[in-house]
Amino acid sequence: MSRLINHKHLHYFWTVANEGSIAKASKSLHITPHTISGQISLLEANMGCALLEKEGRKLILTESGRIVQKYADEIFGLSRELSSVMRGSSKCNQTDFMVGAASFLPKTIVCKIIEPALSLSEPINLISTEGPVLELLADLAVHKLDMVISDSPTNHTFGNTAFNHYLGESGLTFFAAPELKKLLTPNFPHSLHHAPMLLPTSQFGIRQLFDQWVHRQKIFPNVIGQFDDSGLIKAFGKRGLGAFFMPTAIADEVCHSFDVQIIGQTEQVQNKFYAISAERKISHPAIEAICNTARTCIFSS
Repeated sequence: MSRLINHKHLHYFWTVANEGSIAKASKSLHITPHTISGQISLLEANMGCALLEKEGRKLILTESGRIVQKYADEIFGLSRELSSVMRGSSKCNQTDFMVGAASFLPKTIVCKIIEPALSLSEPINLISTEGPVLELLADLAVHKLDMVISDSPTNHTFGNTAFNHYLGESGLTFFAAPELKKLLTPNFPHSLHHAPMLLPTSQFGIRQLFDQWVHRQKIFPNVIGQFDDSGLIKAFGKRGLGAFFMPTAIADEVCHSFDVQIIGQTEQVQNKFYAISAERKISHPAIEAICNTARTCIFSS
């Protein structure tokens, strides 16, 4: 019985074949070498033949591998062509605009950043998703996403498949439920010393910046919870279980939506935001609108 080819596995193999090594493909796709090797092994098992073999320290294509590469060239070439045609077609009433946001980013600020794309003269169909940044960048590389919103830039050493477009930055505002706020407001930020805190996990850039800031101040909060989802932080904070921080750019919305109050603010820690796309020079009208509005309205000083 014939088996369908997993296109993600095929794309990993195709990238290795074109880049010449798993290490180079890993940088281009933002995926670990171990993951790529495993996915290619699954592709080989599905096809019933080896596609790559070692020659000294190099990986070379087998005869079957060269055949698969040739077909993959056509498959992914047609995919890019179709994507380009559909995005530029004047016959379509709406064009899909696919955005991925890093999972910890506050939904309120993601909404603010994306909203200008919905006000274009030519209507778009917004498709939004969230998840770990590396997974989103992998989807960007294979044109499953048009843009990724992140609080840290992608590393240019990973290849030329993604480009950073700086949107702006915001200081941090600290919040707590009313009863807890009474205890923490005096002598901020030193009132955070041994205070119950709800924080993002250490994989996020803003958490690392926060840790450096409190260390310099010799402040050691009592971390009672770490989260990948900013919504959970605010939900626990609303219940009075700990203080938390969010970008100052959305301070008013956080107070109104979660019935919390401001403890204090700092400009010494800046939460930066980037739009990451496959375009070095922005031509996509939705991405252009997002970048312009973010720089002039949302994060303007």
